[in-house]
Amino acid sequence: MAVLEKIRVKFGIGATIIIAIGLLSFIVSPDDIVSACNSLSSRNDVGEINGKSISYEDFNAEVAKISQISEITTGSSVKSAQQQAQIRDAAWQEIIMRDLFLRNAEKAGISVGDDEKLDLISGPMVSPAIAQNPMFQDEDGNFSAEKVIEFGQSAKDEPMANLYWTYLQNTIFNQQYVSKYNALFTKASIVTPLELKRNIADNNVTNDVEFVMLPYGYKQDTTVVVSQSEIKAYYDNHKKFFSQAESRDIEYVVFDVKPSKTDVEATKDVVAKIYDGFASADNVKVFLSRNASERQFQNYWYKKGELRTVNSKVENFVWDGGKKNVSEVITSGNKFFIARVLDTKQRPDSVYVKHILLQGANAAKADSLLKVLSAGKEKFENVAALYSDDKNSAADGVLGNIGWMTQSYIIPGFEQTIFTAKKDVPYIAKTQYGTHIVAVTKQTKPVEKKLVAIYEKTAQASNETISAAYSQANSFAVIAHNGAEAYHKAADTLGVYSHPQKNMLESTERLGSVENAKEVVRWAFDHKAGDVSDIITIDNKFFIIALVNEVHEEGTSKLSEVAESIRQQLYLQKLGEKKTAEVEAEIEGLDDLEAIAQKLGTSVSTRSGVTCAGAGLDPALIGAVCTAEVGKVSKPIAGSIATYVFKVTARDTGAFFTEDDAKTAATTAAAQASQGILPVMMEEAKVKDHRARFF
Repeated sequence: MAVLEKIRVKFGIGATIIIAIGLLSFIVSPDDIVSACNSLSSRNDVGEINGKSISYEDFNAEVAKISQISEITTGSSVKSAQQQAQIRDAAWQEIIMRDLFLRNAEKAGISVGDDEKLDLISGPMVSPAIAQNPMFQDEDGNFSAEKVIEFGQSAKDEPMANLYWTYLQNTIFNQQYVSKYNALFTKASIVTPLELKRNIADNNVTNDVEFVMLPYGYKQDTTVVVSQSEIKAYYDNHKKFFSQAESRDIEYVVFDVKPSKTDVEATKDVVAKIYDGFASADNVKVFLSRNASERQFQNYWYKKGELRTVNSKVENFVWDGGKKNVSEVITSGNKFFIARVLDTKQRPDSVYVKHILLQGANAAKADSLLKVLSAGKEKFENVAALYSDDKNSAADGVLGNIGWMTQSYIIPGFEQTIFTAKKDVPYIAKTQYGTHIVAVTKQTKPVEKKLVAIYEKTAQASNETISAAYSQANSFAVIAHNGAEAYHKAADTLGVYSHPQKNMLESTERLGSVENAKEVVRWAFDHKAGDVSDIITIDNKFFIIALVNEVHEEGTSKLSEVAESIRQQLYLQKLGEKKTAEVEAEIEGLDDLEAIAQKLGTSVSTRSGVTCAGAGLDPALIGAVCTAEVGKVSKPIAGSIATYVFKVTARDTGAFFTEDDAKTAATTAAAQASQGILPVMMEEAKVKDHRARFF
């Protein structure tokens, strides 16, 4: 276990879950992947790549591996829901990397040779994941190739340490594949001399323009008609723009489980009974825990205004309650509070902290080092450089400096001392990380703060109340179970509102105000249009009955589903053509913009410095301006929101946008385009992500 313990010690203070270090520089978010690639395969599969299924068992094996890496680096097996989700995302990315990206990179002729791998680990081109890893730094915080070799050899004898070492190496090699593929892609993006010349011209030529703008308005023009044949023709010619992820249109009714007046009164009685005990308790932390307070005690000092996030009545009592230390029972809806002020002091919001961390056998040196520092015989940073096991804390470039700390950003164990410590007087503190020599060197101006304990209790629905809500839901379900018609009849008969939810994805987790609604989503994706669910219970707070209205399969949207959006697009196009023709007829014979504006009942606008590569104006207007003759009033042109008549009053050619600028812009564009490499690969491989079915 020696190597494993060394990993945890070296990561030490502030260590976070280290997952997929530098895995993919262009990884897309899980939401983007789900939206782009969500579809059906076998109901027992987590996903699919190039027609090959990713089973639940295989995915969970990858999750287990990433979880072990997390435990190795943090020393903890306890993970929040957010951390578990991050681990699953990292596992998915590992699979995409291994089964898709690496194979495509190798097909493109990319490889990472043995000598190159050695250089990435301990040679002249060492990876940042190694060079910046505290495991492989010497006493001065510099990278040590010897420590890398030493660790690699010793890790062979400890399975967990070897797992970490193997994972770290794979991550480094994968990143090299990514870098090479990016370079290949970027270098292949060639800008021809003609394109370069045009780009320079577009950015160096500026136009001053006057124009008259006649907006189309929002009122529907009934004379502009779009036929069904036109809609279908557009649909047939643009099907690639109507791809869709699998989704469902559903309706659902919700029967809330809310505490009754009797339930609220019963909770109030419970709070009243513990009042005296809370008011006199010597150890409020233990009292709150034993009496099931929803707000446990935190050693947090509140300043004026901060308790409003808890409850405004609690805030008012703490700061305006006079000499009373304990409030009456405070009622706020279904919640009850008792506030007790434990202490009042002047305390700073922030303190600047530095420390020397002594772990293991080094802790025995704490007293002697403190004497040296207290006597002023040696500078703090020099002692930190020689003895501290924390080589990462170097705020403002000084070793040992942690920097500014607040009650919300603090090393666990420091909260008891650093806000009351004397400036520049070092002292010893012990935390879960080891023994520290701590010094506070700066602090913000102290303000009045109060240490407050709060008992909080929310009224919960009793079994009788839950049964009553379930009975209502059951009455609805009995009528509705025969299909859509029966469902709507039940809603009308019982006067229940049916909530619509269109285009619900398999990844949806919330329906309106109902959180944790995955059970409803899973049911909908397992049923067909017209099916009505049984009663679905969510967190014992909601009873839901759902109806599937329509199933949208992955692929191309049906014409009926997109007809209205096509109609609106074609309508705007036809409206622009009509309005432009009307303006042309109305201003016939006029060649002065002021006269044209007066005729149209509008005014002349001006804009200077308009470039052909610019923005801020209607693209149709910019395009016309860049090719127009200077000094000549244009014919009316149709834009996206208005008809325009314009005149270019001046055109200047500068030299501020150089060939180097154009090349830089082209390189930047290529780099930005490389962000689309993985999504395109996933689209080509028909990647399907069904994790939402299981998690």
